[in-house]
Parts: sequence; structure tokens; C-alpha cells
Amino acid sequence: MKSREYGTLGAQVSEVGLGCWQFGGDFGPMSDEKAMSIMAAAVQGGINFFDTADVYGGGRSESLIGDFLKSHSGDPIRVVTKFGRDGSVFPDGYTESAMRQSVESSRARLGVEALDCLQLHCVPMDELRKGDVFSWLRDLKSEGVIREFGASVETIEEGLVCLQQEGLASLQVIFNIFRQKLATELLPQAKAAGASIIVRLPLASGLLAGKYTAETTFTDGDHRNYNCDGQAFSVGETFAGLPFPIGVELANELREMLPDSMTMAQAAQRWILDHDAVTTIITGASSAEQVSDNAAVSRLPSLGPALHEALSSFYHSKVEQHIRGVY
Repeated sequence: MKSREYGTLGAQVSEVGLGCWQFGGDFGPMSDEKAMSIMAAAVQGGINFFDTADVYGGGRSESLIGDFLKSHSGDPIRVVTKFGRDGSVFPDGYTESAMRQSVESSRARLGVEALDCLQLHCVPMDELRKGDVFSWLRDLKSEGVIREFGASVETIEEGLVCLQQEGLASLQVIFNIFRQKLATELLPQAKAAGASIIVRLPLASGLLAGKYTAETTFTDGDHRNYNCDGQAFSVGETFAGLPFPIGVELANELREMLPDSMTMAQAAQRWILDHDAVTTIITGASSAEQVSDNAAVSRLPSLGPALHEALSSFYHSKVEQHIRGVY
């Protein structure tokens, strides 16, 4: 596993991380035992960067990670979590006391004295522009209850606003073969500002694994069902904003362009890591086997300039016209 520098403290983190949204149940039920096996496989594969949030399963994801950390005796695992999407504060009820209460609850569930990094969780633009949330984050950092802070954003404009904030360690963004605009409109600016890039939804909710068909269905509790058209939150958080049937068709076409030496999921993640502004990708996994396959991406060769050019043309000619929602 290769490492890249993360944040303002110069920490080295695995360039393939583990997204832990699934531990909360938003991809369907997951047992404690399966979650533990996934984290164990991640560590065995060299992954030392976990991403979660206070709202994933109402804190269940953080609690499971906390339980895993209690039994972990190897190298430190960097856990980043989030604040800002709980119904008690979103969309316009943000207060310093609410942030502090969330931090204390996250620390308790994770079993840590200080959070490695607290990210704003897709906080509305009005709050980002006001800037109070960043002042509270800087205070928490100076008090030692969080080590660094960052922001998970939905749009390029939000990312650019966050980059103006002193002390920002990272931006978390949606970036994949189906969502390429950031490659020129945000990643270079983040690199110039010294902000690390965490990439979420690298497989576009599984479309870029190439295993779905037009007949694939998802359970009622799976966001790929209840948010497929943006009914619950930003449409871009599910299938990269693509209508599911179109996404399946595009994935089938894309598969023919990718190397036979990699799975489609691995090639999609390799494409992201070929961008040097990216620090880590937080791919989710529903099994230990999946997380092992994801970790192996770090050892794979670059896709090369010719394929990158072809995939850029594919995006501009076939994909971007179908993306819905803010971007």
C-alpha cells in the first residue's frame, strides 16, 4: 500500500481508504461481525484511513469503528468523521453548542480523546459563506479536541469557498469517471492551497463496478432505492447523479474501454489515483473480499495518457449531459 500526505500535520495515510457509510445500514442491513471483518481486511491490506459520520446509522458506524479500535494493536488508524447533516441542525440550525455536543458524542462512540479530523458534512452554502462554522472548528482545534478539520462538499463553488478558510486540512468530494469536472475546476486549486482531497463515491454507488443490470433492484432501506432520484438528499450522492438505467448502459459501454488486467472497479479507482491532487479514495465495501480487491489498486500501474484522454472524451460526449443536480 502506497501512502500520500494528508492534512496540515503532514500525516501519511493509505492512498486507498475505507468508506464506512455502509456500517450504518444505508446500503441494506449489515451485521456487527461483517463490519468487523471488513475493517480487519482493510488493515491487513494496508489501509489506515477510515471515513465515517455522526449520522451513519444514528452513530452506529462510529460505534462499530470504536469497537474495532479497542482491539486494534497495530499501526494507528486515522479516522475522520463529520458533523452537519443531523436533522437537529440541518439546514439552518447550526450553533457552536450543537457542534460541540456532536464532537463529544463522536469522541465517546469512537473511544478517542481527540478526533483526528472533523469534516463539515455538506453544510449549505449560506453557512459556509457566513464562516462561523469554521471559527468554531478552529476553536475546537486549538483546544485539542479535534486535530484537524475539513469539509465534505457537493459543488465546486462550495469547495472554492472552503479553500479560502485558514487551517482547512481537506476537502471531501465526489470524483470518478462519471464525474470528471473537478479535475480542472477544483483539484488544481486545492493542490495550490495545500488542502488534501478525499474522494467519496469512487464507484458511483456501484455503477462503476460493472455488476448491475437494468433489472437490478435494491432494498427499501438502501439509498440506491430511496434516493435514486434525489428524494432524500442530493441526487449526486447516488449513482453520481445519473438516472440508473442510463448509468447501467454507460457502465456497459465503459467496460470495453478498460484494461483486461484489472476489474472494472479497480480500473475506476486507479483512474482517480492517477490524479496527483488526490490524497485518498474512501471506497466502501460490503465484504472482506471487496476491501482486499480495493486495497490492491494501490499496486496497479497507471492507466496511461492515451486511456485517460479516451475516458475524458467519453465523459464529455456520453456522460455529462445526463448528470442531474448541483455539481
